[in-house]
Amino acid sequence: MLTGPHVILILKIAVVTVTVLLLSSLVALGKGNYWLHGRINFAFFVLTSSALIGLEVVARIVDPALFAYFDTDPALKRALATHLSFSLPSAAIMPLMLFTGFTHRRRVHLSLAVVFAILWTGTVVTGVFFLPHE
Repeated sequence: MLTGPHVILILKIAVVTVTVLLLSSLVALGKGNYWLHGRINFAFFVLTSSALIGLEVVARIVDPALFAYFDTDPALKRALATHLSFSLPSAAIMPLMLFTGFTHRRRVHLSLAVVFAILWTGTVVTGVFFLPHE
């Protein structure tokens, strides 16, 4: 049986995995391999978007009560709200990052990259360390 904490653990593993992918794209960028940077970021986008869509399907259609336990604990609810304050804006910026990168809009892309880096760091820290998976 799939429980909320199981889903949280799966998502933590996914976040760490795509973060490693994101860091590898920055290594490619540092080496001047813009093509590889773009391809890795495309994979990051596809995997992260797939995880978000999968989460929404599970939480809203398969089992809408999956995360109801967050409502019973104010500390958990606050941790989730903090996490969402980073993860939702980072998810919104991802398509813009992809578009500006593929269309070579460097100035906008770099500006978004700074914002995205801050938001993604918050997403990783709050998702991996603040949300319980037990």
